[in-house]
Amino acid sequence: MPRVLFASNGHGEEAIASRLADELAAIAPEIERDHLALVGEFGHPSTMRDVGPRRAMPSGGLIAMGNVKNIARDVSGGLAKLTLAQWRFLKDARGSYDAVVAVGDVFALLMAMRAKAPVVYVGTAKSVYVAPYGPIEERVLRRARAVFVRDEATAARLRARGTHASAPGNVIVDIFAAPDDARAEAAFDGFDPRLVLFPGSRSGAYDEAVTLASFARALGAERPALGAVVSIAPGLDPARFAHAFASDGWTVRAREDAMRPFDLERDGRTYARAWRGEIGPLLARATIVVGQAGTANEAAAGAGVPVVAYAPPGERANAWYRTRQRGLLGDALLVVSGPDPAAQIGALLDDPERRAAMGACGRERMGPPGGARAIAQTIASVVRERR
Repeated sequence: MPRVLFASNGHGEEAIASRLADELAAIAPEIERDHLALVGEFGHPSTMRDVGPRRAMPSGGLIAMGNVKNIARDVSGGLAKLTLAQWRFLKDARGSYDAVVAVGDVFALLMAMRAKAPVVYVGTAKSVYVAPYGPIEERVLRRARAVFVRDEATAARLRARGTHASAPGNVIVDIFAAPDDARAEAAFDGFDPRLVLFPGSRSGAYDEAVTLASFARALGAERPALGAVVSIAPGLDPARFAHAFASDGWTVRAREDAMRPFDLERDGRTYARAWRGEIGPLLARATIVVGQAGTANEAAAGAGVPVVAYAPPGERANAWYRTRQRGLLGDALLVVSGPDPAAQIGALLDDPERRAAMGACGRERMGPPGGARAIAQTIASVVRERR
């Protein structure tokens, strides 16, 4: 039985690996699909079978662009020991796989090569828009059987420098291209304009959600129909969100609906509703997204929805990450800060021309759908070459 190992090193990367595995299952169901999470324990629903050592890291995989603080936290949290165990696992896996798919940065590619099987590399971290691949990284990329990167501008630069790379489409766009769900319309019922709040998928999301909801409340003071839907990422606890909101003074109205577990009220008005479903149906209805997320923010940009991120005054912990996202998304992303971020969001809501320009920029930066199927077809071809 042919087998493929997916190796990912981050939350968004695991989501991408999951989407690729699902496409591969549709194209070649005879190929078994294993997954090694190099960082974290995220558990995306997937056709993959989890294998090898894994452990949650404090950074959640956010160690790109030389983030020394997060690297130090992960090392203290056991990263070196985990990496060594995974290195041994991959060595022992030699001869077990017909191909390995590395999803993430060049570290993931180096780890995947340990298994001594043809490697398909799906790059997520680097782009000419924010941080191009360097000469040493390019040398490593040339050792992969196939190289896929997130945008055509990056692929063109790599090809000009001797690396055969392509960008058939950003898989992030495919991840959230879910069928419509009528329940999303009910979640927005009575709201205009319609905000989607993405507090993220890591441990800080509970506090981030409270902050984002406060913006919706402030904006609603002059917009009596404005409302928001709070997206709860897979793996996070709705009860913890409800507790965080209640602690901030919100009235939390529980619902007998796993998809929409509660509503948020203040002063007798419903400002927001929680949502646990796919985000694609939300994006199809959103006026803007206000998000502290990574992959979900990029998905919104790809869907043509203007994206707003908040930078708290004096906060430096995640400033590098927002800088990276701003570089990737360009004018599709507005970063608000200062004493009145809600006013900056309100100005965007009142400027339809700017919103349209942001949406167009997001579609251009993220690229078209279809990348997941194209990459999966390449993976299947690599496996069949070995048979």
